[in-house]
Amino acid sequence: MSRIQSSVNVRSEAFKENSAHYETLLKPLRERLKEAATGIREKHIERHLARNKMLPRERIDRLIDPNTPFLELSPLAAYGLYNNEVPSAGIVTGIGTICGVQCVIIANDATVKGGSFFHETVKKHVRAQEIAEQNRLPCIYLVDCGGAYLPEQDRVFPDKEHFGNTFYRQCNMSAQGLP
Repeated sequence: MSRIQSSVNVRSEAFKENSAHYETLLKPLRERLKEAATGIREKHIERHLARNKMLPRERIDRLIDPNTPFLELSPLAAYGLYNNEVPSAGIVTGIGTICGVQCVIIANDATVKGGSFFHETVKKHVRAQEIAEQNRLPCIYLVDCGGAYLPEQDRVFPDKEHFGNTFYRQCNMSAQGLP
């Protein structure tokens, strides 16, 4: 693949000003991403670790091939909802390489309401499955889940893209020969 040539002068004042401004914009994003990864649930994380359980991102790191990237999808899902008590919509989704094969990985986060599904959790889960199906990628599930979050069950089940649809989608992908 040929290299794309750039005419950007990284020493120019305009570039330096733009770069500094961009960094100020990135700071709140980085803070939100960090909050989504650890959130306001320190005691839940401590309890989880005390049970000798791995956090979802640790499970993913152990699963994917060493020194390969993991492209996390929608890490800010459900941000600003439920008083930010459902970071990343309660699941971590993304694309990683396992035994040399790119795969979509969906991992419940049991430190978020016991891994229970919210409306946004289902939407994120279904979107990850869509990406797997559209790109013909295997879909790996790391399940540590409490089912539907009961106060939200009226929003988890009745939609076209509802909770049960995740099983339907997996069956369809399996029928297409996707593991």
